[in-house]
Amino acid sequence: MEEMEASEPVATALGVEASCSSWGAGSTNTNLPMMSADSVEIDDALYSRQRYVLGDTAMQKMAKSHVFLSGMGGLGLEIAKNLVLAGIKALTIHDTEKCQPWDLGTNFFLCEDDVVNMRNRAEAVLQHIAELNPYVHVTASSVPLNENTDLSFLDKYQCVVLTEIKLPLQKKINNFCHSQCPPIKFISADVHGIWSRLFCDFGDEFEVSDTTGEEPKEIFISNITQANPGIVTCLENHPHKLETGQFLTFREINGMTGLNGSTQQITVVSPFSFSIGDTTELDAYLHGGIAVQVKTPKIFCFEPLERQIKHPKCLIVDFGKPEAPLQIHTAMLALDQFQETYSRKPNIGCQQDSEELLKLATSISEILEEKPEVNADIVHWLSWTAQGFLSPLAAAVGGVASQEVLKAITGKFSPLCQWLYIEAADIVEFLDKPGREEFLPRGDRYDALRACIGDTLCQKLQKLNIFLVGCGAIGCEMLKNFALLGVGTGKEKGMVTVTDPDLIEKSNLNRQFLFRPHHIQKPKSYTAAEATLKINPQLKIDAHLNKVCPATEAIYNDEFYTKQDIIITALDNVEARRYVDSRCLANVRPLLDSGTMGTKGHTEVIVPHLTESYNSHRDPPEEEIPFCTLKSFPAAIEHTIQWARDKFESSFSHKPSFFNKFWQTYPSAEEVLQALQLLHCFPLDTRLKDGSLFWQSPKRPPSPIKFDLNEPLHFSFLLNAAKLYAAVYCIPCTEKDLSADALLNILSEVKIQEFKPSSKVVQTDETARKPEHVPISNEDERNAIFQLEKAISSNKATTSDLQMAVLSFEKDDDRNGHIDFITAASNLRAKMYNIEPADRFKTKRIAGKIIPAIATSTAAVSGLVALEMIKVAGDYPFEAYKNCFLNLAIPIIVFTETSEVRRTEIRNGISFTIWDRWTVHGKEDFTLLDFINAVKEKYGIEPTMVVQGVKMLYVPIMPGHAKRLKLTMHKLVKPSTEKKYVDLTVSFAPDSDGDEDLPGPPVRYYFSHDTD
Repeated sequence: MEEMEASEPVATALGVEASCSSWGAGSTNTNLPMMSADSVEIDDALYSRQRYVLGDTAMQKMAKSHVFLSGMGGLGLEIAKNLVLAGIKALTIHDTEKCQPWDLGTNFFLCEDDVVNMRNRAEAVLQHIAELNPYVHVTASSVPLNENTDLSFLDKYQCVVLTEIKLPLQKKINNFCHSQCPPIKFISADVHGIWSRLFCDFGDEFEVSDTTGEEPKEIFISNITQANPGIVTCLENHPHKLETGQFLTFREINGMTGLNGSTQQITVVSPFSFSIGDTTELDAYLHGGIAVQVKTPKIFCFEPLERQIKHPKCLIVDFGKPEAPLQIHTAMLALDQFQETYSRKPNIGCQQDSEELLKLATSISEILEEKPEVNADIVHWLSWTAQGFLSPLAAAVGGVASQEVLKAITGKFSPLCQWLYIEAADIVEFLDKPGREEFLPRGDRYDALRACIGDTLCQKLQKLNIFLVGCGAIGCEMLKNFALLGVGTGKEKGMVTVTDPDLIEKSNLNRQFLFRPHHIQKPKSYTAAEATLKINPQLKIDAHLNKVCPATEAIYNDEFYTKQDIIITALDNVEARRYVDSRCLANVRPLLDSGTMGTKGHTEVIVPHLTESYNSHRDPPEEEIPFCTLKSFPAAIEHTIQWARDKFESSFSHKPSFFNKFWQTYPSAEEVLQALQLLHCFPLDTRLKDGSLFWQSPKRPPSPIKFDLNEPLHFSFLLNAAKLYAAVYCIPCTEKDLSADALLNILSEVKIQEFKPSSKVVQTDETARKPEHVPISNEDERNAIFQLEKAISSNKATTSDLQMAVLSFEKDDDRNGHIDFITAASNLRAKMYNIEPADRFKTKRIAGKIIPAIATSTAAVSGLVALEMIKVAGDYPFEAYKNCFLNLAIPIIVFTETSEVRRTEIRNGISFTIWDRWTVHGKEDFTLLDFINAVKEKYGIEPTMVVQGVKMLYVPIMPGHAKRLKLTMHKLVKPSTEKKYVDLTVSFAPDSDGDEDLPGPPVRYYFSHDTD
């Protein structure tokens, strides 16, 4: 790595430099990429998930960027962690403070020794930060930064980030940064108690290359009019989702060929059409054509801090309170003024300081251009909690601030213009008139938290039993939040149970910050638990390696769930979320869910009896690619990649495992490239019944490819297919066996048979499903057995030769050839159908169904979940809870109320919600009729239908069901011996004939009286 120059007073005077080993176990940094002037090699094994978010151009810029970050409190550390994980070139961390006891509750890299020895905060955390990513050069500085400091040392940084710096000094540094040419990008961020502030200034004109990071849209065209303006219509049922003012380029249009290669600005006419320029002079449109969105750079203009203070541009995060940002802005400026005047923050719960802050806020409001109304509640709670520090809030703001730093140095994504205020006022607003002593310090690691939420709530957090499902990126961040909040540290009660079946991979290290290179291939949950104890040794944590699914219900049974106070999911798939949600619903337990995809993230709060559950809403299922499209009519690169992925599964996984079961393969080998057959069935001039061409957009006619070993794509396909077949057939091979010369020798003797059309019918129905495996005829089976016996008896093959190895698709091992095969096969097919090919990187994302991920959004989402956890622990009312959706690329952060639980009326005032469960206790000889009568007696309404899962126990109109009334529940339900109850669904007769039965809540039937 390049060393930082020595002419750097603040960064190196009294500076400390961190060194740490590379990714190899115990080796030196020999395998770090060389820095050249124009490009830096990107370590894909480490950064692959983030590359899909940022792209290589942005990653290259990051790998050459130097960032200065002042303030190593909880917020500064969050930003440092995210930046180092992301992979900038160099970071200087600056701090002049000594470690205090309450830093242990805000700074996850400090330990008790640092406090005892009163170490400088930056020096104390330096080594820990550096270990997060050996590609990043981290230095520490403890030189005073004040009004008299010569700021020229900042010249070498592309971005300066300030936390815990007084406002006058912020203004001075901002003016210096803004006046440089090019400007040094400036960010300031602060957390005061339950309030936070973030400000960005990237100079007068900041160019952004890609404002959203979304893939350019491709639109299939069905018609273009000859008019002024010309109207372009897309294929039916495929809305274009474009916006007026965007640019498109056109290709593959038949007829109106003059548009091909041109770029046009569009005006949206309807969801399925848009207008372009004058097309009257062009030839008439015939068919086909694709319009592709063109990304255009955008300029953002920033004002310096001094100007923005008086006339702030704020991002609104809660549209229920659009006036809040300006009100918080005013209160925060009053706090700055208070600190300037008194050289301290307001005292906790001090009435006099609160009144003084209100006076300052009132006078500041007058000098602001908008003259916002002063909100006395905001000022009161800011004064009350300003000395405190809420670490989950810092995690949320730190995630957003870090993403802004990455925007500043890469020009990727839309920057924050220019202020963001996120608060956790809900936490104090719903407290029962707390006394001042609740918030006062006690000299321990929780003092900063106590000043925000009070001691009673601190103790409730300590006594929580939490079940954390998943220990990936969000899981690691959640454990850090638990440790800082003291969750699960209570002496009598309190425990964090975490489970995850996965082992640590190198690609995890880019955002799962509790893991280090020497942890690779160790279990995530055990490793994370150990790391969490270093943050807070008082935490009680029980780590498991189980998947949470029906197969582990004996472990995570009702008794287990009933002991948990809150369940938190950190999962990466919907199916697992649905399952955990169903268990929380059955056991009436709160669930906090969250997830991220690239820069997008969401949080959802599910509280018994107050909100709907996760399963109450269902996202539309992912659109499946029709079988005939995959098989014969691909129109996009995604289709050819999925086809190649399916080929991999059938050739190297399904067939070998089928062979191992039956010692035989399918009756015939399938042709890989069936272009000639297709053109035989549907010649290029084929027309449909309505006279239109068969081969028109989105159907593309294939063109047969003649094999050429000098063509790299052909060679790559052969090489990787041969390599995988060798693995499947357990044939050892060396690099020499797979050399170009060796392949040429073999191929020179291969005779390619001339194509003869078959009578095979080509499927064109888009609704047709992929056929299941065709059963093999007895004759084929007998023939195969005969051939095998002949081979064995003539010593041509032994039994062990007749075993095949089954390959499991593994996307992250670059040596196994899996992605190389799929890339070559997909691109061969794409070439055949004249589809733009995809490189290995894109193919890997699509074939491996990789979810793009970055530490910034993960940290932000986890912080927001932890804020909601505090409210759940405090048993807050419905109005207190907030769900959040964010996209840090745009940037947008939206808090919304949770969805209130719906109440279903049965009749006569009898109603229920999803959280209600009726109960009936039976005994050995309890009959179905007894059960129906028991429900009627206890709940005042008689069931007319009883169902267990998908099994109908009693439906009066079904033949023979009336006889079941005399049968015992034991006989009908057939419970396993350890089952104490069964959940049944009942419904009731409608009010009038012909209507549907009225639904009822689940009824839990206990088999004996002594269970509950």
